[in-house]
Amino acid sequence: MKALLLIDVQNDFMPGGALAVPEGDQIVPIINKIQHKFDLVLATQDWHPAGHASFASTHGKDLYEIIDLNGIDQVMWPDHCVQGTKGADFHAELKLDKIEAIFRKGTNPEIDSYSGFYDNAHLKSTGLSGYLKEKGVTELYFAGLAGDFCVAFSVKDALAEGFTSFLIEDATRAIDAEGFEKAKAEIVEKAGKILNADEV
Repeated sequence: MKALLLIDVQNDFMPGGALAVPEGDQIVPIINKIQHKFDLVLATQDWHPAGHASFASTHGKDLYEIIDLNGIDQVMWPDHCVQGTKGADFHAELKLDKIEAIFRKGTNPEIDSYSGFYDNAHLKSTGLSGYLKEKGVTELYFAGLAGDFCVAFSVKDALAEGFTSFLIEDATRAIDAEGFEKAKAEIVEKAGKILNADEV
């Protein structure tokens, strides 16, 4: 079974959002166009409580500074995707009717969660892997934001969980181009595959 996993297609990651990914909104029509090609469509949603440990404002730190947070390097992000805010909502033009389940992440105030599968310390699972295995999913395709963080971390965890994994490159955008190149190289090294939407 072939599944599409949409990572954090949320307002705060769109141009004009709190943590805008350049051209983030350009992936929405591509995602809408390919959803029908999959047996199953799922989404993740960054869902932070106010005062989250990944927010620069929580610690009085500079934006994008890297601190040690309980033994893990943590980027100090702007406040984003706070539970119940408009910024945490999915992009208004994203088609939601095929999305069967939404997995929320980043809900623990003490630890960030880039991946749709686990928090950054791999202490707690979101339940996504078990859900996919129960559904009989063998091939997992990824699209969303941001390519160098939440998408890349999700793909790497999917590979570690034994899923044949594909990154749909033109249906994702990154915060940092260099970081995205590095992430893609790591994915390929771990036997993941990179393709474009028209190859799905």
